[in-house]
Amino acid sequence: MRTLTIFLLCLLLAVPLCAQKNKRDPLTPAETDQIAEAGVSPVDRLDLYVKFTNEHADTIQGLIKRARSAARAHRLDDELQDFAALMDELSSNLDVYADRKADIRKSMKPMNESIQRWQSILNSLPSEPGFEVARQDAIDSSNDLAAQAKQVTADQDAYFKLHPDEKDQQRAEPK
Repeated sequence: MRTLTIFLLCLLLAVPLCAQKNKRDPLTPAETDQIAEAGVSPVDRLDLYVKFTNEHADTIQGLIKRARSAARAHRLDDELQDFAALMDELSSNLDVYADRKADIRKSMKPMNESIQRWQSILNSLPSEPGFEVARQDAIDSSNDLAAQAKQVTADQDAYFKLHPDEKDQQRAEPK
């Protein structure tokens, strides 16, 4: 009886552990290290996020051409989730650097061009039940990022026109 009780107790404690889903990290450990090393340079950090997001976009674009299958749908679902997560992280970084009045104008033009490309890829992706939710999340993230990037570009241009002495500043504290 005691053994059965212990067994049931262990089983009850293990159930929540099985129910936890491993959170995917869209970046490899090497990419994470590169981001950490670039942490002191807003332009380098943003450029790395754009680069890594472009790599995921290339993977998604390559998967579009493959024959429809359950494996393809699953892989697209994972890639789209990673893609959306990277765009959300890029958006968070934009918020931080824009609030600090860091001069990130050099990154903005390539980023805006990449965002247009990402939106084009997402809009060309056919709707399929296996990854439709992830596709829609990625589209929403790209639309939000596009609007934010346009706003940050306009704000940066206006701010640095009024404050030319702060040009190329990396880490100003918000005033």
